[in-house]
Amino acid sequence: MSRLDSFIRRALAQRDCLNDAARRTARLEGPVIELGLGNGRTYDHLRRLLPGREIFVFERRVAAHPDCVPDDGHLILGDFRATIPGAMARLGAPAALLHGDVGSGDAVKSAALAAWLGPAIRPLLAPGAVVVFDQALKDSGLDRLEPPASVDAERYFMYRAGE
Repeated sequence: MSRLDSFIRRALAQRDCLNDAARRTARLEGPVIELGLGNGRTYDHLRRLLPGREIFVFERRVAAHPDCVPDDGHLILGDFRATIPGAMARLGAPAALLHGDVGSGDAVKSAALAAWLGPAIRPLLAPGAVVVFDQALKDSGLDRLEPPASVDAERYFMYRAGE
C-alpha cells in the first residue's frame, strides 16, 4: 500500500470514528479535547461537527492553517506531560469526547507516549466519555469500543470512559 493510500485510509477512519463518537456523546455534557492540532483539519471537523461544544486543543507548537487555530482561551501550548496534569482547572468540566492524533511516525516513541497518555487523560474525562485515538491506549478505566464498520479495528481506536 502506498503512503498516500495509507493516509487516505487513516483520514477516513478518523472521520468515521469522530462522527460515531459525536453521535455516542450527543447527550453528555462537557467540552471536547483535541490532543495534537497538527495542521488543524481534525479541529476544523470537530468544530463543524459539534458547533455547540467548547473545544480545547493541546499542542506543543502551532503549525496549523491560520483558519484552524483555536483562540488563546482554548489553546493549551506545551508538552503533554506538562500541560495535561492539572488541566481540569482550565477545562472547567470533564470532557465528553477526547480525540488524540499523537503518532509521530516513530513507533517506539508513539507507543511510549500512548502508554503515558492512557492514565493521564482519565481525570479529564466524564463518565461515559468517548475517546478516539490513533494509538492503542491501555488503562483499566477505558473500555474498548468497536469502531464503525467502515474502520479496521487496528487502524483507529475507540474507548468509553468508565464510571
